[in-house]
Order: sequence, then structure tokens, then C-alpha cells
Amino acid sequence: MVMDKTLISHLSDQTDTRDMHCLDTDKNCHTNIDERSKLLAVPIARRIDGDDCSSVGSKEGLFNVRAIFFLVLWYFFSGCTLFLNKYILSYMKGDPTILGTSQMLMTTVCGFVQMYLPCGMYKPTQRLMRPPGFYRHMMLVGCTRFATVILGLVALNYVAVSFTETIKSSAPLFTVLISRCILGEATGLYVNLSLIPVMSGLALCSANELSFDTRGFVAAMATNLTECLQNVYSKMLISGDKFKYTPAELQFYTSIASVVVQIPASLFLVDIDGVQKTTDSVLFLAFVLNGIFFHFQSITAYVLMDYISPVTHSVANTAKRAFLIWLSVLLFGNPVTLLSGLGTCMVIVGVLLYNKAQEYDRLKLNKMAGNIMSSMEIKVRTV
Repeated sequence: MVMDKTLISHLSDQTDTRDMHCLDTDKNCHTNIDERSKLLAVPIARRIDGDDCSSVGSKEGLFNVRAIFFLVLWYFFSGCTLFLNKYILSYMKGDPTILGTSQMLMTTVCGFVQMYLPCGMYKPTQRLMRPPGFYRHMMLVGCTRFATVILGLVALNYVAVSFTETIKSSAPLFTVLISRCILGEATGLYVNLSLIPVMSGLALCSANELSFDTRGFVAAMATNLTECLQNVYSKMLISGDKFKYTPAELQFYTSIASVVVQIPASLFLVDIDGVQKTTDSVLFLAFVLNGIFFHFQSITAYVLMDYISPVTHSVANTAKRAFLIWLSVLLFGNPVTLLSGLGTCMVIVGVLLYNKAQEYDRLKLNKMAGNIMSSMEIKVRTV
């Protein structure tokens, strides 16, 4: 909010300077009112902690029907990927590095197909040339994707799903800090406070079955950091002003970059002879199916990013984790405690409070913008 006020003050000074210049050159200043209004409106809209205003759908955020649809798809495929990950690692004794590599290979293949068959997820765009910094951007996101996948699978190999999700409950806080550093997004006080019940609620959801392992804990924390960095940076690329990547482009090119890093690492870390002996047709099909689920989990997340901000995405991700914890309780028959129920209620209340706080900040900034534009019109008419 402080940064927003500074920005508005700076713009006001700019417009005052324009007024003085108009007086000196004896020009009509009334024709510049609309221009100044546009100048103010764009930065203010971009500074609001909420949805990027690069498109009509993004202005509505999760109030957009398509955004809700892709949110549900994202939840569904995330659940399929998570539980199949756990099943492959715990019951089929699959190798986590091979599983991660198969996921990246499948996202590369499926991402290439979806560049030409959007399936209604986005509008295809003809590219005449690559933007500046293309390889740097793709390699950075690809490396963070590689790290997120491998570290997440390592965490699942050592600790329970619930413990991993508990560690990831701090994701909204990480996202707020990273968004401020990379995107310059300033969040209001009420938005920041609303993150507390969201994070605390998820921790309570799984407090009844904590299983601590140092390797799993470190891997889960590292996954949290790399995933938040990947999401914020991907949001910057998918909602850029000069060049907007489509979800399929981001999926395909970052997967290639990830595979380039991942295959040498897999050859170094994995016993190839042992994997060939233990991999049967059932495990191979499980790898392929898991890769398809992971592709749709990733691309629906990218599509959703075009509608919502990184912080909103992180809050939705936290709510998704609470849902998956309850689903794991139902699937694996784990006992439900009072803390689990209380934690779920806290997550739901926290998400509702976040939405209200976001709406409050948006209205407040729009009101400030309206007051400044009105005062400028009065100044011009007085002159």
C-alpha cells in the first residue's frame, strides 16, 4: 500500500508538471484529461494485490467461470498425480528420479501437442521471432521445475503426504515475499493477515499424523521455495506486457530445459541396470499415466495463472492441499481428529477472509485513483 501511494503521488507530480508546461506554451490543457486518466489507471490496476489486468478474464479473477473451471481441473489432476506418486514410490518401489524424469518427458511431448491443439485452454498465437532473454527464461523456469519435481518426490519417499503438505503450508508467505522482490507487487495489511489462518489451518489439518525425517523435512522446505519461485516467475512470463507466453509454450519449452538438466542427473544418480530389472510393464504404464496427469496438472496451473495473481494462486494451492489431506484420510482410512476438522475450517475461513481483504484493497485503491483524477480535472478547469 505504501508503494501504491508513492506511485500515485509520483504520477500526480508528473501531471502537475504537464499542466505548467501547457500554461507556458499557451495550449489547451483540457484535452489531456483522458490521457492522464489512462496514465493513472494502468499502474494502479497493476499494483493492486489481485489479478493482473492484462485481459478481461484476469480482471474478474476467480469470479470468472473459466477460472473456476480450470481451478477444479487443477485440483483434480493434482490429486491424481499426488496419490499416484505415493503409490508408485511406496507400493511399486519406483525410483523417484526416474519418476521425475518420466514426468518431464511426458510434459514435453504433451506440451508440444498442445501448442498445436489448444483444447480450448488458450488462444494460439503465431510467433515470428523469439523474445529477448528467451533461453534464459526457459532455462530458469525449467531448472526450478526440475528441482521442484525431484525434491518433492524425495520428500514423499521419506515422509507422509500430510507432513509434506504441512511444510508447504508456508507457501503463501514465501509467495508474498518473492512477488514483492520479482514483480514489485505490494500486498495490503489485511491481505497479509488473512494468510495466517490459511497457513495455520493447513498445519492443523495434518498435525495428528506428523512423521519427522530430516531428509524429508529439508526436501519439503526446498520444494516449497523452488515451487513459489517457479510460480511467481511463470506468472511474470505468462502475463507480460511486451510478450505473453501461452500455457503450452511455457509447458513445452521449460520441460525441454528441465529434461536437458534432468537426464544427465538421472544417469549419475540412478542404477540403470537395477532399474531395468525392476521395471515391468505395469510400472512402465504407471509412469506414463502419472506423466499425463502431471502434464495436465501443470498446464491447468499455467492457464489459471493468467486469471489470478501469484498470491491468490498460492492461497488456492493451500486450500487444495487441505482438500488433498482430507482425501488421503478417506482413501487410506486414517483417523480424523478434532484438530483436522478445526484446521479445515480455518483454511476455509482464511480463504474467504483473503478474498474479502483483496476486494477491500482493490476498492480502496480505485477510490484513491478516482479522487486524484477528480482533483486534476478541477485544477484544469480552474486554470
